[in-house]
Amino acid sequence: MRRKFITNLALVLVLNLLTKPFWVLVVDRSVQNAVGTEGFGNYYALFTFSFILNILLDLGITNYNNINIAKHHFLANKHVSSIIVLRMLLAVVFIIICLLVGMVIGYRGFQIKWLLFLAINQVFIATTAYLRSNIAGLHHFKTDSMISVLDRLIMIAICGILLWGNITHEQFKIEWYLYAQTAGYALTSFIALIIVIDRIKLKKLLWRPVFFIMILKQSYPYAVLALLMTFYTYIGTVMIERLLPDGGIQAGIYASANRLLDASNMIALLFSGLLMPIFARMIKLRQNVEEMVKLAVSLLIIPALIVAFGSFFYREELMSLLYKNNAGESADVFGILMFCFVAMSSTYIFGTLLTANGNLKQLNIMASIGMVINISLNLFLIPRFKATGCASASLITQLLTGITQVIMVQVLFKFRMNYKFLLSLLVFIGGISLIYWSSRFLSPNWKVCFGIAVASAFGFAFLIRLISIRNIKHILLNEK
Repeated sequence: MRRKFITNLALVLVLNLLTKPFWVLVVDRSVQNAVGTEGFGNYYALFTFSFILNILLDLGITNYNNINIAKHHFLANKHVSSIIVLRMLLAVVFIIICLLVGMVIGYRGFQIKWLLFLAINQVFIATTAYLRSNIAGLHHFKTDSMISVLDRLIMIAICGILLWGNITHEQFKIEWYLYAQTAGYALTSFIALIIVIDRIKLKKLLWRPVFFIMILKQSYPYAVLALLMTFYTYIGTVMIERLLPDGGIQAGIYASANRLLDASNMIALLFSGLLMPIFARMIKLRQNVEEMVKLAVSLLIIPALIVAFGSFFYREELMSLLYKNNAGESADVFGILMFCFVAMSSTYIFGTLLTANGNLKQLNIMASIGMVINISLNLFLIPRFKATGCASASLITQLLTGITQVIMVQVLFKFRMNYKFLLSLLVFIGGISLIYWSSRFLSPNWKVCFGIAVASAFGFAFLIRLISIRNIKHILLNEK
């Protein structure tokens, strides 16, 4: 299993590193610079609002399906034929509720129009995620990897033509960005559907109300967990826009700082997508998951720490490089937010393991407390510190929930306490802090300093054997 994890992780990382950073750092950034901080901030708040409600599209079906199909491959055809029909009904309900709730909280005019397109986009995103859960559940990871980048490739092509193709004399509009996303998500969803139909030999769709009820009963704990975690991760953006007189501008500042966190999470989330069916399969076969967890920590948490500390020490330079507007304000928010990446990365490992093991009750209790803490902190911090307060609330919440999940795994799985690894981790944190701080004095060119620091940080990780090429090579060559 560790060999399968590494080989497929390598493929999915290569594909995503070739596309998603370009999307976030070049295309998405260019769109934000073209439409301005306030314009993009209004879009981003609406996007976050639609994203929070998108649990109504899924109700936990995707996570339940991923685990269930990984354990019982023969159920794929039976389940897909009915779940697709159920998801069509959920899509209609989601769009109606999204628009109604939007009007209740004060969205009007262009905001409702944008919200409609964002809701449609969420339908296609959720549909693709469900279809991919079948592909991954069947352990067709290479196909899943290809689909994971297809939407971005389509959107890069469309936005690239509109931004730099000189086909129009008008200034780039945020609506074009929305339409490009709709095209990318819709085409990807359609292609994923064709692949699933072919792989499971699906012949017809079935209307089975009794089955719908059974699936919803099985999946609702996953839905509750997804909703609670989405709330405490994303509700801050909506609260910024609604609570502050300059909410659009502050949401734009937060969005600028959050884009690199989003880009990092796009990569880290791939671990969860691979680990979920692997953990589920190992647990079903009663295999020891401790070494797999340690491997995932080495491959994800260590790079996450390098990214977070590098982003903090070079926050002003990175934001000034990426954005024309409000770069100084975004830098402070960015420096705080990127430490969320470390905590969120731990969730992609330990939370995924707990989900695969069926510990939904414990996770939901944890997520409920996390949501209450986050909303309370946002209500207190946003009016006082604006976007920076929201970032601080997010960091506190993510750290608390991340640490809680690590403790839960330790208690439930009774892993051996690896004091040597923990000590190495503390030494590593201290070491890279010193590396980044001292690197700022090496050259007047900050890009040179930053590059040397990142390379040195990875070198230090190999030096103290937190990442071991020998171990990875041994797994690839010897493990079946």
